[in-house]
Amino acid sequence: MKLTKEEKSWILYDCGNSAYSMAVATALLPIVFGMFDNVGTSMDLGYFNSLASIVIAVLSPILGTIADYKDKKKRFFMFFAFLGILSTLSLAFISPDSGQWQLLIVFYVLSAIGFSGANIFYDSFLVDVTKDDRMDKVSSRGFAYGYISSVIPFGISLVLIFFLGMDKAIGYQLGFIITALWWGLLTIPMIRDVQQRYYVQPEPRPIMNSFKRLGSTIKHIRSYRTVVIFLIAYFLYIDGVDTIIKMVVPYATSVLGADALDTFSLLGILLVIQIIAFPCAILYGNLAKKYSTRALITVGIVTYIISCIAAFFISSVWHIFILGAMIGSAQGGIQALSRSYYARIIPKENSNEFFGFYNIFGKFAAIIGPLLMSLTTTLTGNARVSIFSIIPLFIVGLLVFLALPKEKKIKTLS
Repeated sequence: MKLTKEEKSWILYDCGNSAYSMAVATALLPIVFGMFDNVGTSMDLGYFNSLASIVIAVLSPILGTIADYKDKKKRFFMFFAFLGILSTLSLAFISPDSGQWQLLIVFYVLSAIGFSGANIFYDSFLVDVTKDDRMDKVSSRGFAYGYISSVIPFGISLVLIFFLGMDKAIGYQLGFIITALWWGLLTIPMIRDVQQRYYVQPEPRPIMNSFKRLGSTIKHIRSYRTVVIFLIAYFLYIDGVDTIIKMVVPYATSVLGADALDTFSLLGILLVIQIIAFPCAILYGNLAKKYSTRALITVGIVTYIISCIAAFFISSVWHIFILGAMIGSAQGGIQALSRSYYARIIPKENSNEFFGFYNIFGKFAAIIGPLLMSLTTTLTGNARVSIFSIIPLFIVGLLVFLALPKEKKIKTLS
């Protein structure tokens, strides 16, 4: 499929911010956090992940509604993207020797808010850069190229960490800098080439009127049965997806122990997951055209359920490689197709408003999973059983998703 200039620039941002998701949220930050004295375990990061998700969940529908006005979407996107990039860069200057783990967490939460906030507007730009019949493939390529390109900054960081010392913070700090620079560089094409094509015309008192439109949508959202059912299902199953992305390092380390799973092996496994996710995300996009988007999302959810069950039984490093391959095969596909499926069933002129709801459901879901895993570990004293706490979310999410009516577009809000 030949991509347009706008589609390519949109995809490049996925390549940029995927480096953050991979290097910072999943790999480097949990390890650096563990280098501080008297801060608990890396499983406690679940509480801080939940805090960042709460902030975005509260802001998402409000910001999304305001950004539906002409020329507002890109401004909001740029603000949050730069917040995320600068906060990620700031992580590099907090050394474990300083003992200032609270400051590290502040910058991490800000970086997570910037990352997630920018994605509200980035996701909604999908309706502006491509047509309905191309959304599955364009969205899938965004995730696919994001996964494979994130290998570059993460791989460079991994080499530096290896040569500078696995137990020294300097390599990880340089990894934060590399990630921020990579993210910033690949944000430029998005800012330069992508324009808001669908919008609500400006009007007096935009903030007040935005709240009125938001209230009207909430009041009448029951009219949009397909959207409501999908959001409930998405709320449940994406919780598990986001939780596994954020908690895979703390979980594997806690279950196998630092002696069985050294840091370099763990980071190498994450690298393999990214490489496997690349062709599988593209494959999901291609198969969705033949077998339907709903069928492929179902396959992704089932794959995650099996992966969670398998995770309970891991006992050696090679088990992690197999588990990582299973997760990588579904991770990009389920995220990409969920985004494109939703983009097709919402009114384009109100895309930010509806993606605000998409993100509030996604972010509130992201609060539950890490919190459940952390609480289960705290209450039972056994990190291994914590993986069972998120399986019901996948199962119920699948059942609700299967209840969706036949896919169809809805009318623009009046």
